[in-house]
Order: sequence, then C-alpha cells, then structure tokens
Amino acid sequence: MKNERANRRMMTRLSIFAVAMFGFGFALVPFYEKICEVTGINNLIKPAAEVVNTQVDKSRWVTMEFDANAHGLDWDFKPVQRSVRVHPGEMIQVEFDVRNNGSTAIVGQAIPSYGPKHAAPYVKKMECFCFKQQPLQVGEGKRMPVQFILDSTLPADVNTITLSYTFFEVKGAPVAQAKSGGKG
Repeated sequence: MKNERANRRMMTRLSIFAVAMFGFGFALVPFYEKICEVTGINNLIKPAAEVVNTQVDKSRWVTMEFDANAHGLDWDFKPVQRSVRVHPGEMIQVEFDVRNNGSTAIVGQAIPSYGPKHAAPYVKKMECFCFKQQPLQVGEGKRMPVQFILDSTLPADVNTITLSYTFFEVKGAPVAQAKSGGKG
C-alpha cells in the first residue's frame, strides 16, 4: 500500500515534469526568435526584403538578337523571340523552335556564332541545346531553351549582340540513341 502511494506520487511528479518540459520547448521558439531579431543573427524567420544581384548593371541596356539556320537539313528552325533587351549581369532565358520536315530521322548539332565576334566571351550560357546532339524523328518538333548571362564587364561600346545558331547533321549518329527532350 505504501509502495502504491509512492508510485502514484512519483507518476504525478513525472507527468507534471513532462508537461512542463513540453511547455518549455514551445516557449523557447518565440524566445529564440526575439533574441535573433534583437541581435540580427541567424534570421531564418523573415526573408530579406529583396535579394538584389549586385552584378546586374541597371544603368545600361544591350539588345540581344537571335538568328537560326539549318545547314543542309529540311528543318524549320527559328527563335521564338527575334530579340530581347537585357541588362548586363541579368539572367535571361530564350527559346528556339525546331521541326524535322524531312523524310528521315536525323541527329543535328547546333553551332553558335556571335556578332560582333569579340562579344562571344561575354555571353555566359548556363543551359543550351547546343551542348548536346539533338535527335529529331520525322515530323517531330521541339522547343529548346538557352539560358545565359551577359557578363557585366561587357565593353561599353557593345550595345547589340547577335547570337546565331546553325544546325548541322551529325553523320553516323544513331537517332534513337539519345532522346534529349530539347534540354541541354
């Protein structure tokens, strides 16, 4: 009987302790937030008002023109937009449409060229269909992205850059080998 009462008392004390610890855990969250707010450290609660890319040169515009050719291929190949205006340092994505109008499946590879030529090192491509061979079945079409940044160190006298792609057939490449889905 004495053990039973002692066990009940111990169980009550442990239950109160468990509830108190649970409550203490909840009380720590606003306490931690307040400490972080006051000290300005580890502010994970509220995002910054605006994340600004300091590499973007908002003081100038450059016009990017796009051109597309299919050398010796019965393909329709064209940019979705003929030109865009960009700030140097700004990330841009444009797209090109391609369709195989020929009677056979073909693998093509796009080769870029730039005008003026000295602008080429300032066009930094993150994603480009030109990085991979592009297989197209008869009648198949794709929309293919190009994602790039104009380097903010682009010379000030360059106001217009033409990015031109020419597709060439990759002889002997198996068409069914790599379905790239237009990404790359």
